[in-house]
Amino acid sequence: MEDVSSDSKRVHLDEVLGQLGAFGRHQVVTVAMLALVYATNSMYNVNYVFAVEDVGYRCKVSSCAGGNSSADAWLNESQQWEEPVKQCWRPQGDNCSQSGVDVPCTEWDYEIPHSFMAEFGLACEEWKATLVGTAHSFGNMLGLLVQGQISDRFGRKTAAVFAGTMGAVLGLSKSFASSLWVYVALEALEAAVGDALSPMFMLSIEIVEKKRAVLFQMILLNCYTCGLIVMPFIAYMVPYWRHFLRVIYAPTLLILSYSFFLDESIRWLYSKGKKQRAIQLIQKIAKRNGVQVDKMMLDRLDYIDEETKSGGVSDRKLLMKTFKSKIMMQRFVVCMVWWFTITLINYGMMISSVLIAGDKYVNFALLMLMDIPANVFYWLVLAKYKRKLPLLLSFLVGGVFCISQPFVPKGYAWLGVALFMTFEMLATFSYNIVYMYTSELFPTYTRNSMHAICSAIGRVGSLLAPQTPLLMSLWSGLPTFLFGVTSILAGSLTLLMPETANTELPDTVAEAERIGRKPKVQKLLLTEQEMKENKLG
Repeated sequence: MEDVSSDSKRVHLDEVLGQLGAFGRHQVVTVAMLALVYATNSMYNVNYVFAVEDVGYRCKVSSCAGGNSSADAWLNESQQWEEPVKQCWRPQGDNCSQSGVDVPCTEWDYEIPHSFMAEFGLACEEWKATLVGTAHSFGNMLGLLVQGQISDRFGRKTAAVFAGTMGAVLGLSKSFASSLWVYVALEALEAAVGDALSPMFMLSIEIVEKKRAVLFQMILLNCYTCGLIVMPFIAYMVPYWRHFLRVIYAPTLLILSYSFFLDESIRWLYSKGKKQRAIQLIQKIAKRNGVQVDKMMLDRLDYIDEETKSGGVSDRKLLMKTFKSKIMMQRFVVCMVWWFTITLINYGMMISSVLIAGDKYVNFALLMLMDIPANVFYWLVLAKYKRKLPLLLSFLVGGVFCISQPFVPKGYAWLGVALFMTFEMLATFSYNIVYMYTSELFPTYTRNSMHAICSAIGRVGSLLAPQTPLLMSLWSGLPTFLFGVTSILAGSLTLLMPETANTELPDTVAEAERIGRKPKVQKLLLTEQEMKENKLG
């Protein structure tokens, strides 16, 4: 009877995190440090849109007898570069008397003489410039597979500080690149080892009780969006690509100082059997926030240390244990489809924004501005309608809007733009939910690894996104139609997933499998699990 009474008084970690408060001094300082990572990381993912901008070029020709410059010989000064010009061949002869036979150019004048394309001589070889974006996506895809493992094994803080510092160093190194291939290599390497967002996201949802996690994410996602809104204006004010890169990467050198000021995730410490260190951190946070935490509560803290229970198994075996679960595998497959869809759509629409007629800086900023109401909407809706239903509706409604957009009559262009912008907002809304939803489906000791693997495989969508404008040669509405179809498919698969809103973050595979089960089934599964563990013991 004493054991039953004792077990009934076990305390869950969420209760302790709730006592520490959500907006104490510790949480505010931590969110401020995370905000820098979120705001700068958004710039690093797509800065190549402006750093490696597409510019016009034309054959460089000798001066005429009258002394005109090569630019004047081609166009009057008032007409220079009014429209993009791309010339790979020129008429034979000098620029005063031409014979009418075209010959390949050997030198070019560029619309922007000090642009990325001009410095690396990419006239008539635009495909080389697109390698930058592809290298970034590919590097990011490979890096996430490693980043999650580092975070789960060595801690959220260690992984984030290492990645953030490397991102700053490699990003600044790009600004000194002497050749295209050096730049492409640094771009891929930066994306692979310099992306601190994944471990920082895990830290952000593990420092507060679960019911506060969505609010924290809404705040941080708006910081991410602000980075995207500010970036085009930085590119406008600092047009030289080398200086532009130095301006956006230099601030993240501060992340190295996080080694002294950022605290580790309490939940991760417990999952690794570091109970005393976790208790010391809880007491430190309580003192910093001016609150009292009952020491008896800490002694009764109910937390399963999977490593101790399993005899100190390796992180690889813990990951394989997650994959051996049929329930986990089903969730993993659906999450992969989610991630592929949201990366394809979001990256595809960002690329499309700079191709729209008008000022590319303003167009990009306006499109990203739509993310702010999407982030606020995300917080309000998830607080009331949980996870599954909002994600299902956003995928389906957004898909219908996107499929409809190509069929809008030309006389109603405003309606097509409205559908496009609405879909962008819904796409961001879906992205935010998927980021949170995925993290709640898997156990703590492999959470970052599973989240990173899903995200990495989903990056195939970002690899394909730069190619979607090519589909317009077949039909102008094909890219948006494709976005809509994939969105509806992802929405349909959401029906297979459990609701996670009112459950605690699972710490083991057994706890994760019980998510979505009815109480009676959960109790039966728990009893069976305990019997198996007793036999093993």
